[in-house]
This record gives sequence, C-alpha cells and structure tokens, in this order.
Amino acid sequence: MAYNKQEIYKQAEKAIKDNNLFFIEDIVAWLPCDKTTFYRLFKIDSNEYNDLRTLLEDNKIRTKSAIRAKLFKSPKAAELLALYRLICTPEEHKLLNQQYIDHSNKGDKFEAQKLTNEQIDKLIEKL
Repeated sequence: MAYNKQEIYKQAEKAIKDNNLFFIEDIVAWLPCDKTTFYRLFKIDSNEYNDLRTLLEDNKIRTKSAIRAKLFKSPKAAELLALYRLICTPEEHKLLNQQYIDHSNKGDKFEAQKLTNEQIDKLIEKL
C-alpha cells in the first residue's frame, strides 16, 4: 500500500492536537499505518519527526502546568506536598524525604583502595 507522506503528517498533527498525545506510539495508534511505516516516512531527526516531537512536548508541558495549577489550588495537604516535591530544590527534597540516604560519603567521592598481595593473603587467612 502506498502512503502519502504529507497526508500522514497532517493526520499525525491533527491527532496530536485533538487528542493531547504525549508519545510517538500514541500518534501511530491514530494513523492508518504501522510503526515501521511511520518511521520509514519520518526518519528520526528529520524535520517532520522533530516537528511532531515538538508538538508532543508542548502537550506535555501544557498538561504538567495544568496539573501543577490544580495541585496549587488544592486544599489537600497530600496534593500540596506532591506539588512541593515537584518544585523543590535538592536540599529541600532531602529534608522532605525521611528515607533519604547520602551515598556520596558526605559529598566526597568514594575512592577504591587497592590491596597488596600481602593484604589479600592476610584476609584469606582470616577466613
């Protein structure tokens, strides 16, 4: 079956805008072609592919902003805390998260120590 690239592109654009789609796979579900055909028509990093990705990103941003606005207006503590976790600094996140464990050795990097053959032999003897 021959596909009209411009027609498929227009349908993809319309599907994204009309259905608030977020992912390429979502677009393919709305088109009269399969994923292989879609990627054959719109190669990754092609202008058309990047334009569709931009539309998807715009939907994500708009949706996230709407969710944050709803959380902000909520009188529920759990929803306000969820919003705060989304927008807080890393330091605030550490304070909020009671399960936080610093694996970085208080900001210092861990450095592996090389054992000598003598040290290895002593460890083996202890076993």
